[in-house]
Amino acid sequence: MTTNSFFDGVNSIDWTRRQWMNAGAFGVLGASLPEMLAQTAMAKESSRAKAKSVLVILEQGGMSHVDTWDPKPEMVAEHRSPFVSVSSVVPGMQFTELLSKTARIADKLSVVRSFHHTKAGADAHPNGTQYVLSGVHPTSPLTMPDIGTVAAKIQDSQCQYLPPYIMVPGNHEQAAETRTGYLPSAYRVFKTGGGDVSQPDWKVNDLLPRGENNADRLAGRKSLLTSFDSSFAGTKVDSVDGMGKFYEQAFDTLTSNKVTQAFDLQRESAATRERYGQGHRGACYLVGRKLIEAGVRFVTVDVRWPKGKDTPVGAGNLNWDHHDHIYANQTCELPGASGAGAGRYGIGHWVMMGSVDQAYSSLITDLYERGLLAETLVCFVTEFGRTPRINKHGGRDHWTHAYSMVFAGAGVPGGQVIGHTDRDGGYVLSHGHTPEDYASTIYDKLGIDREKPLYTESNRPVYFGHFGEPIAELF
Repeated sequence: MTTNSFFDGVNSIDWTRRQWMNAGAFGVLGASLPEMLAQTAMAKESSRAKAKSVLVILEQGGMSHVDTWDPKPEMVAEHRSPFVSVSSVVPGMQFTELLSKTARIADKLSVVRSFHHTKAGADAHPNGTQYVLSGVHPTSPLTMPDIGTVAAKIQDSQCQYLPPYIMVPGNHEQAAETRTGYLPSAYRVFKTGGGDVSQPDWKVNDLLPRGENNADRLAGRKSLLTSFDSSFAGTKVDSVDGMGKFYEQAFDTLTSNKVTQAFDLQRESAATRERYGQGHRGACYLVGRKLIEAGVRFVTVDVRWPKGKDTPVGAGNLNWDHHDHIYANQTCELPGASGAGAGRYGIGHWVMMGSVDQAYSSLITDLYERGLLAETLVCFVTEFGRTPRINKHGGRDHWTHAYSMVFAGAGVPGGQVIGHTDRDGGYVLSHGHTPEDYASTIYDKLGIDREKPLYTESNRPVYFGHFGEPIAELF
């Protein structure tokens, strides 16, 4: 019996179906399988562990892609966005005028215009948000953890005095869609909370030292814990061993003044605060940068501008759910509104895209100037897009067939557009990608081995990144 030398040393379990199909294509093209294996190894080596941290900007509510990242000037007039296309610093790469500041840093961005859902059941805000947080369709028979929870479980964090997975502020109506799934609750996201992060009195109460926990009391508790731990020495009680690092982190949190510094915006210069923009969104983005600078592994910034004394009547839910009067100059609560999208400003208002354009362009520039962008993967995401047609209420409804996400840092090539949609922005025409691909991209950027499963409490192996493929153009 002879052995096919092409397959010597090849473990078929380690290959995806797509790779085996590619192998057949290589044969047709005259290339040998060993050559393909060599190229695959080189590709894996070049894409390994480019990111030390991940910063996700979650603009929840379904941002309209045709009004922002994917302009459609040839759309029929009655459904066309009123915001004109503007050129960026990259020839041929255009956004709408709502992203005029961001256009100046387009050379650092990869815009993927071809995200879509291939399965039904994730077209509402709760399940859509859960989908983008986990990268697994919410109809999965097993509740899957957030991408950040998986990263926290496998890689922990470089910052020992803060949780490895933090959400700022985590107080919008869909923030409850975060999941630990089958993983221990110790890896759940920590939500800072707080109404308006830009206010001088904003602080993260749950992480600040309490007065009654003075040094002597903490020292006594730590000594008591050590004595309990020693009684389990040499045993195989995994839960005891696993909790040790969390207790150590808790003591670090309670005793380190760096905790306060990581969240204290008053330490930032007036120029920096102004650069990010006044108000809640700019402050949230800035806290995200501070946490990345502190070494937190996975940070999600989720912004819903809070209702305040200056917001008009009806403006109380300032996310991107623009079912009504999307192009209103002020509140969308105008005659003819359906009520489904009530309580918002029009998309062109400062509180909406005005603050996004300033805060996002400043964030990317700030990370770059501080030398943090090279090892930080920044993902600008939303749970779906908006319809290519304007409805009878002057708004755009939920749309899962096409939307945009944007990536920067951690080896992502800048100045490129990946995929494209049709003339109306309704359907993907090339290089289609899903939230599963988004999750796989993050795992590969972090250097997390998707071939190794995680385990449930009953020791059942679960593969967490096999539902999609990494977006090759981002490596």
